[in-house]
Amino acid sequence: MTSRYNNRELSWLEFNSRVLSEAGNTDLPLFERVRFLSIASNNLDEFYMVRVAGVYAQIKEKIKHKTIDGLNPKDQLKKIKIKTSELLKKSNYIWSKLKKELSKQRIFFKNFDQLNHDEKVNLLQIFKTNISPVLTPQAIDPSHPFPFLFNQGHFLMMEMKKKGKKKSMFSIIILPKNLRRFYDVSKIDNVKNYVSLEEAVSSHAAELFPGYEVKNYLSARVTRDSDIEVEEEAEDLVVFYEKALKKRKRGRIVRLELRKGSDSYLKKFLTKKIKADEDTIDEIEEFVGTHEISQILDGGKKEFYFKKFNPREVERVNQFNGDYFKSIKSKDMIVHHPYETFDAVIQFLNQAAYDPNVQAIKQTLYRTTLDSPIVKALKNAAENGKSVTAVVEIKARFDEEANITLAKSLERSGVQVIYGFVHLKTHAKASLVVRLENGILNKYIHIGTGNYHPTNAKIYTDLSLFSADQSYANDIEKFFNFVTGYGDPGQLENAILAPKFLRSKLNDLIDIEIENAKKGKHAEIWAKMNSLVDPKIIDRFYQASKDGVKIHLFVRGICCLRPGIKKMSENIYVKSIVGRFLEHSRIYSFANGEKMPSRKNKVFIASADLMPRNLDRRLEIMLAIKNETVHAQVLDQIMMANYKDEKLSWELKDKKYHKIRAGKNAFSAHEYFMNNPSLSGQGKSIIKDSITNLKI
Repeated sequence: MTSRYNNRELSWLEFNSRVLSEAGNTDLPLFERVRFLSIASNNLDEFYMVRVAGVYAQIKEKIKHKTIDGLNPKDQLKKIKIKTSELLKKSNYIWSKLKKELSKQRIFFKNFDQLNHDEKVNLLQIFKTNISPVLTPQAIDPSHPFPFLFNQGHFLMMEMKKKGKKKSMFSIIILPKNLRRFYDVSKIDNVKNYVSLEEAVSSHAAELFPGYEVKNYLSARVTRDSDIEVEEEAEDLVVFYEKALKKRKRGRIVRLELRKGSDSYLKKFLTKKIKADEDTIDEIEEFVGTHEISQILDGGKKEFYFKKFNPREVERVNQFNGDYFKSIKSKDMIVHHPYETFDAVIQFLNQAAYDPNVQAIKQTLYRTTLDSPIVKALKNAAENGKSVTAVVEIKARFDEEANITLAKSLERSGVQVIYGFVHLKTHAKASLVVRLENGILNKYIHIGTGNYHPTNAKIYTDLSLFSADQSYANDIEKFFNFVTGYGDPGQLENAILAPKFLRSKLNDLIDIEIENAKKGKHAEIWAKMNSLVDPKIIDRFYQASKDGVKIHLFVRGICCLRPGIKKMSENIYVKSIVGRFLEHSRIYSFANGEKMPSRKNKVFIASADLMPRNLDRRLEIMLAIKNETVHAQVLDQIMMANYKDEKLSWELKDKKYHKIRAGKNAFSAHEYFMNNPSLSGQGKSIIKDSITNLKI
């Protein structure tokens, strides 16, 4: 029997294959293609640290639970290995093509034997001054036991022989992460001759082990299980995570990357010492840790990069001379990042921090940076005597340590820090500002589809809604009270919260479309998200399709739904947009009996994807869009642009994605938003124009 679902892990690998394909896209600038190669490699690292590690754990614990597509852990691991192997072959092929393109631009990658005399002299100097002082070469013998290899640690294993002796000895050199991976040894202007760190070290081993010569060496890298499972009895989340993060570094090895063609004897010696199973080994064509290839992207010609893009200022705010409170109070305002500047969010909070009428600020923080201007604004507000509350989610994967440091820093400035619930991640993106106006406390809100992360906001497509609508604000106030005080907010007027109400609300919205289809009314769903995994929601979509509802899904990453299957999903169309920017905004829209786009359609923005974790194990917000202009921007502009895009789109047919064949003048959603003004601050005329321009 054919499965109703695509496998979650294999679907993710399909997504990473699409990312990798951008590295092979000759229409892109050269260095941007190299960057995509690096991104795909880094993505694979995280996949192994969490997802593959989870499968290994299931096998170890002899768990027989099957995935939604009917695979047990061992079968799933086999399929993952096959798909990963295909990805590595694809990566190797693309890198070979990229090297040829780089060489045409006089950028080369060389081993020691390919260097001329001057370059060898230069490399020796680099080794002595920049590399050798931070290395700790270690012999492996009874008095020097095999060292611990840290997660994502790159190292060299060497078989060495003392001059005049037959017996070999082994040594290991752990390559510190703070060393550069590639060194330019060229003495000629406009020529780059890169030598890898491992090549530099292995070719100068005699400097580290005087009197010895290298017989063989291998370059390797380990990846460890980095998942953290929260214990139910954890009384103090901060203390628990501080301990757990130390344990993470010593997690089980789930991947061992070896340079292809490595000496078999050394390989056997290494795998025995670190107790690595054969199925954890991936052989890499040239460089282990391919993500570090991005280090060569400094400098270079302008044509090697995407044309510089400067985000637009928010027109509405300019119309009010930079006053965010007046701008927002005049009408709800949506800002489309990265096409419009994320500074809008920063300046909103900055104004709140220094405005004498602002009494309180409440803010969620899932991912940000320690030096974030958002954090600085919150600190300034607290130091200026305002009541400031920050809900910091320390369970944000791979940001746990940074968020603990962040929380302590905020507390030192007088910010009240809340860590949320033990078993629910606070993933919602919300800000609430309380301001005294004419003796009345008015509230202003910001709701986002993405994190308060200024760096990511330059490359992630996300939405920021600003509003002074008090019905919105009351909902968000109740949300914060729930997070900080556990008081059940119940059903809210405009905001739908997970885990309690979001799943049932989505079911109701889909059911309305089903009923409308049965009554002969227009029935259609447009939904945009990063991942679609939840089997119950997928089954609802299948039922809607069978009942005649047209469904268009824009899913950037994982999609477990199988579209286009007769008598199951023939009315469902799925595509993924992969390009210069990372599609990240979550938008859910429903026809509500009227052809799309229409003002009668229901439109929502959200922090949640359609995954069990988002619907059942996270605090999320989905917000109904009421304002006509905002409604038009989200539906008529953003969703229509995603609908119409051909240039960046991949169509999912059953289990495989196919790049849409795009003509010379094919429509690109990214290019459209880079080159056309948004609706923020604009009136009905531009709304009409945008609908006309993008009409199906």
